Amino acid sequence: MTSVTYKLSEFFIIFIVVPVSFALNYNIFIKLAIGLIGFTYIIYVLLKVEHLKFKRNSNIHWKSFWKSTIIKLIIIAIITTVFVWYTNKAALFSVLINKPLQWLVLLFIYSLFSVYPQELIYRTFFFKRYSKLFNSNALLLFVNAIVFALAHIFFKNTIVLVLTGLGGILFALTYKNTKSTLLVSVEHAVYGCWLFTVGMGEMLGFPN
Repeated sequence: MTSVTYKLSEFFIIFIVVPVSFALNYNIFIKLAIGLIGFTYIIYVLLKVEHLKFKRNSNIHWKSFWKSTIIKLIIIAIITTVFVWYTNKAALFSVLINKPLQWLVLLFIYSLFSVYPQELIYRTFFFKRYSKLFNSNALLLFVNAIVFALAHIFFKNTIVLVLTGLGGILFALTYKNTKSTLLVSVEHAVYGCWLFTVGMGEMLGFPN
């Protein structure tokens, strides 16, 4: 499980074959089973093969993290607010205004049950398993962003692929610099929650 050949085969199946297959039309329960088996395998490899220890990191620099994240959030907020205003004005902050309780519940569920598993797979697992296969950090970050976007191909939406590709670059940079699943999950949750709040939730798979 540690050879280059095994890791390349593993990479191809987990990050190419499975996401592309999810864009095809077949039984949803089969897709859920594949996802569950895949996630179980990833956790097993992290714990038993890579010997990852899930422990509290006392060296996290929260102040610098929040400063950087808020600056990026302001830029994202301006761009996305203008985008929603011009493309679908009725959706702008509609869930926050009309269904505030649903808004809170969905943000909680999204952050805990979608964001964190995604970051375990696409940052923690990816970097732990494949970093040494790349001879440059730029290529490592680029491939990580590409496969993260590919994970959302089942939406069959070009804008979603662009957003997740750009998000993938930001998250990959954060993880590369911090080595913290917690920090990159918080950053991912912040940006994702904002997109839902501003009115892009339906596009990104949130229920109305």
